[in-house]
Formats: sequence, structure tokens, C-alpha cells
Amino acid sequence: MFFFKKGIPVDDTIARIVSSLNPEELQSCFIKWMAAVEEATDGKIVAVDGKTLRHSYDKKKRKSAIHMVSAYACENGVVLGQKKTDDKSNEITAIPALLDLLDIKGCIVTIDAMGCQEKIAEKIVSKEADYVLAVKDNQKQLHEEIIDFFETSRRFEFKNVRYDYFEEAHKGHGRVELRRYWISDMLDTISNPGRWASLQGIGMVESEQYIDGKTTSETRYFIVSIAPNAKVFANAVRKHWAIENQLHWVLDVSFREDDSRVRRDNASENFGVFRHVAINALHNEKSCKKGEKAKRYKATLQPDYAQKVLNGIF
Repeated sequence: MFFFKKGIPVDDTIARIVSSLNPEELQSCFIKWMAAVEEATDGKIVAVDGKTLRHSYDKKKRKSAIHMVSAYACENGVVLGQKKTDDKSNEITAIPALLDLLDIKGCIVTIDAMGCQEKIAEKIVSKEADYVLAVKDNQKQLHEEIIDFFETSRRFEFKNVRYDYFEEAHKGHGRVELRRYWISDMLDTISNPGRWASLQGIGMVESEQYIDGKTTSETRYFIVSIAPNAKVFANAVRKHWAIENQLHWVLDVSFREDDSRVRRDNASENFGVFRHVAINALHNEKSCKKGEKAKRYKATLQPDYAQKVLNGIF
């Protein structure tokens, strides 16, 4: 492997090539490659979220930090695609553009509150997929109406209310977490539900964490196009956290993405794609039972193992 008849290119040559690549073409190739090797099947969760490459800014050139929106196949732990935005506020336009490039038929797409937009819901449905969208104050009236519905329903013990309920507990690392899920199809409790494509229900999730004798709690609200099944709803909400806990955490800890000062021309954006390629390759290699950071280190020491990682994706 790795034959360079005239020697290994110097770092300046590599930097020049990487920075000169067209990032849109590179991202398009990545998405086509993932579509060829990774099948997103019915019911699978595709989490969409953004992450800022914190040190990709350039003060001298007045270049702001790059913000990448990624689509992550939660069950398989691989990145399906990504789209660059100039800042977090532009996620609203970047998400539909990214979804346009993906085959998500039959999947459930989960997005945080930034993605709770009518056009994004419409785009997901047009791709023959379902959605679970978090609702916060960026949809103030909708948020308040969902809160009012669930608070009133609980006050009267859900009498005459159509709903489904599920709860689960998780223990580990000195922490106990209890999550409760409610979902209802009583859409007449919110204003103009027809503006949300294929809307089927509204949901509430309560999380309680017990750590070192202290209790913290959080309540979140959602709109969904899935049938009002609390277990399916719970699975989608839970797996959305994978994009934070598995993808973004790995990028920060294993790849130290936030510390990267690569910023020449298109280099920072292109390296974002390369990191996603590396994550997919390392996750796909199952013979080593360690984490991505340990796998990367092993690949630098053992050419045969590095070849094995590459063979799994190419």
C-alpha cells in the first residue's frame, strides 16, 4: 500500500492540493459514495445537526468560522452527508439543501429547534421520510400551545385525552436517568396545524438525572409526522443525541477538530469532509473493539491494519 515512486509529497504540496479542491464537488462525491455503500432503510433515524469549526476563522481575511450541517445515520454510526453554512443562523437554508442530496425515503429525520420550520418539514415529507422536530421559542406560539396542552392534560390526569406513554431508565457512571415520553394526535389544540406537512402529533419528553444525590430535570417539546406511538417517538428522540455524543464528541476528542488551525482557502471545509470519511472508515472496522482514537493510533503503527480500515470502505 501507499506507493509513491518519486517520494512522499511535502506538506506544502499536500496543503496546496487540499486547499484548491472544490469543496462542493468534494461534498457531492462524498454523498454519492455514501449512497453507494450505505443503505438508509425504513424506520432508521437520520439526525441532522450543525457544528462550528471553531478555529477555522481568519481575522486578517475577515473570514468567519465555518459551520457544517451534517446528516448522521444513528444506527450505523456513519455520516451520510454535510453542507457548509457561513454561520449557525443559516442552518435554516442549509438543511433543505442537504436533504435534497440524500436518499432518506422511509427514514425518520430528527432535528433540533433550529430546524423546526415549515419548509424543512415540507422538504422531509417530499423526500418520503418522516420527521421529529424539537420545538422551542423560535416557534413561540406553537411552543406555548404544546406546553399548555400537556400541562392541562396532566392537571386532569389525561382524562378524555388521546395519548400514548412510555418511560425508560438508564444507569451508569454513577448516574441514573429517567425519561418519560408522551405523544398525542389531538392537533385541534394548536393553531393552524395544516401549515405543517403531514403533521400527526405533538410530543413531550421529561428527563430527570440523579447524580451524587442531586436531581436535575428538563422538559422538551416536539412536533412529529410519525404515528402517535410513544416507543417509536422515544427511539427517535434518544437516538438524535447520537449526533452529539458520537459524532461531535469524536470530532472534538479524537480528531481535536476545534483545535485545528487549518484555514487556507478551502482547506478547513475540505478537512471537515475528510474527518467524516475517517470516522466512517474507523466505525466500519469491527475487528478492533476500541474507540476511534485508539483505532487511528493503531493504523499509524500497523500498515496492514490501516489497509484493513481502507478496504472496508473502498
